[in-house]
Amino acid sequence: GNIIGSGIFISPKGVLEHTGSVGLALIIWVLGGGVAALGSLCYAELGVTIPKSGGDYSYVTEIFGGLAGFLLLWSAVLIMYPTSLAVIALTFSNYVLQPVFPNCIPPYNASRILSMVCLLLLTWVNSSSVRWATRIQDIFTAGKLLALALIIIVGFIQIFKGNYEELTPSNAFNFWMTPSVGHLALAFLQGSFAFSGWNFLNYVTEELVDPRRQVNLPRAIFISIPLVTFVYTFTNIAYFTAMSPQELLSSNAVAVTFGEKLLGYFSWVMPVSVALSTFGGINGYLFTSSRLCFSGAREGHLPSLLAMIHVKRCTPIPALLVCCLATLVIMLVGDTYTLINYVSFINYLCYGVTIIGLIVLRWRKPRLYRPIKVNLLVPITYLAFWAFLLVFSLYSEPIVCGVGLIIILTGVPVFFLGIYWRNKPKCVNRLIESITCWGQKLCFVVYPQGGVAEEQAS
Repeated sequence: GNIIGSGIFISPKGVLEHTGSVGLALIIWVLGGGVAALGSLCYAELGVTIPKSGGDYSYVTEIFGGLAGFLLLWSAVLIMYPTSLAVIALTFSNYVLQPVFPNCIPPYNASRILSMVCLLLLTWVNSSSVRWATRIQDIFTAGKLLALALIIIVGFIQIFKGNYEELTPSNAFNFWMTPSVGHLALAFLQGSFAFSGWNFLNYVTEELVDPRRQVNLPRAIFISIPLVTFVYTFTNIAYFTAMSPQELLSSNAVAVTFGEKLLGYFSWVMPVSVALSTFGGINGYLFTSSRLCFSGAREGHLPSLLAMIHVKRCTPIPALLVCCLATLVIMLVGDTYTLINYVSFINYLCYGVTIIGLIVLRWRKPRLYRPIKVNLLVPITYLAFWAFLLVFSLYSEPIVCGVGLIIILTGVPVFFLGIYWRNKPKCVNRLIESITCWGQKLCFVVYPQGGVAEEQAS
C-alpha cells in the first residue's frame, strides 16, 4: 500500500525519456525491483535486530551516533517526505481534474487547491484514529491493485490480438537517442520513485504484532517487493500495447490516455482508479512520515511536542500537523519531475548510509542476536549499485544533486545549535516550554507513557 502510489502513473514517462527505447525502459523497471529487493533484505535484518520505529533514522542513530541520525532526519522531514507527499497529491488532483479538462492541462490553481483539500482531509483522518487510517490503507491498496490488474488484463488482451508492435525486439530496442551512463542513472532515479516506500514498514516496527518472533516484518517485505515488481513491469508492457513511445511521452496522464484508447465508454474508470490509488498513497506517506517525526522527537532530535500523542485517540497529532504543513509549502513550488529527482537522490543517499550501517554493526557487534542474517554479498551488491547511481547522478545533474547535498548539510549548524548546545539562555528555554505548553493545550496531547520524552520532562 505504501509502495504503490503515484509512481507507476508518473515515472513511466521519466524512465522512457532518459532510456531512449521501450526495451531498455522495461529492463530499468525490472532492475529497479531487483535493487529494491536487495535493499529490503538488508532492512529486514536491521528491522528485527534493532526493533525500533523510525526506520533509517533509528538505525543510523544507533550505529553512527546523533549527528548522522539527525542529518538523515532533517533531510527526511525537510524535503524527502513532504516532497513525495506533494508529488502524490498533485498527481491525485491532475487525474481527478483530467476528465473535466480533457483537451488541456488542468489549471495550476485548481490542481493545487484540490491537492491541499485531499491532504488536509487525510491529516484529519490520521489524527482521529489509527484504525481509520489503516482501514483506508487496506481498502485503497485493494482498489489500486484492481486498477493495475485491469490495465494488465487489457494489455494481455491487446497482445493476444496481435497489438504488440512496440514490444517486438526490433522496435523495442530501436533507440531514438543514445542514452549515456548519466541518462541511465537518471532513469533509475525516476523509476526508483515508483518503488519508494519499500522500507516504510520499518518506520512502524513497534506497532507491528511481535515483529521478531512471528517474523511479520520480513514476511511482508518478501511478499511485497516481487509482487510490486511484477505489477509495475506488466503495467508498462500494457501501456506500450496501446501507445507509441511518442504518445506516452506527450501524455500528462498516462493511464488516462491508455483508458481513452482502449476502454471506450468506460474510460472514466482509469482517472477514478488512479485517483483512488494516489489517495491511498497520500494516506500511507502521512502515516509513516508522522511516525518518523515522532521517533525523532522521542530521541530529543526534534521539539518534544512532536513526541506527544492525543490523550484519547493515541495519534501523534503534532507530528501529523508538521508533516502536513511542510507538504503544503512544497506543494506551492517546483516542477513534478524535478522534485522527483531531488527526493530520489536524497532517498538513495540515505538508503546507502543505512546499509553501510548494517556492515558496520556486523563488525562492531558480531554476537548480537539477529533473527534474520543476510549474506554479506547482498549489502555489498546493493552498495555497488548505489555508488554507481550517485556518482553518475552527480555527473548528469550536478545542480539537482548539489542542492540535495546542501539541504542535508544545512542540518549541521541546526544540530549544534539546537541539540548539542545544552546550556542555552533561560529565555530560549522558557520560549520552548511556552510553545510546548500551548501545543499540548491546542492538540490535547501528552507524552506517551514510558517514553524517553516523558522521562526527560520528569
